[in-house]
Amino acid sequence: MAFTLPEGLAPEVYPLAWLVGTWRGKGVVVYPNIPETAVTQEVVVDHDGGPYLRWSSTLWLAPDAVPDPTTGDDAAEAEPRVWGTEQGYWRIPPERPADVPQDRHPVELMLVDPAGHLSLYAGIVGNGRIDLASDLIARTPDAAEVSAATRLYGFVQGELMWTWDLAAFGEPLQSYASARLTRVEP
Repeated sequence: MAFTLPEGLAPEVYPLAWLVGTWRGKGVVVYPNIPETAVTQEVVVDHDGGPYLRWSSTLWLAPDAVPDPTTGDDAAEAEPRVWGTEQGYWRIPPERPADVPQDRHPVELMLVDPAGHLSLYAGIVGNGRIDLASDLIARTPDAAEVSAATRLYGFVQGELMWTWDLAAFGEPLQSYASARLTRVEP
């Protein structure tokens, strides 16, 4: 299947062009003191022609993971509840470090979430894979303590697969969330 660059996309973000679109799918959240929980996710990656991509992500608890508050039983027709949401921007820095292979590019991701976190990630993109590590995680005074994070995104057989590891609540860096998403809109 041939890939077509999105119309009007700035050349600076061509290495990230495969991310553009609306993606939906299922995944899981699990962490110490958080039991393994099914989630659904929607990610929208778009652009306005500037040298960046916009990112919007929402994770919902899967409807079958939401207990009926009156009985505690699984609710057959329960509405999904938002687990988390984030907004941000992807960009390719103009300077290419000498140690970055020719088939890869440096990449940055800046995210903010309503739970009170501002996260800055830096990493490498190339060949349908993005590896990121947190460079800075700032938080509001009442936000949960998160000391480090990594993310891995991959374009695998036409799907967006990702993992997110966290060091939070005094725990070491470990798996927190992952999902497999299908593009539903280019």
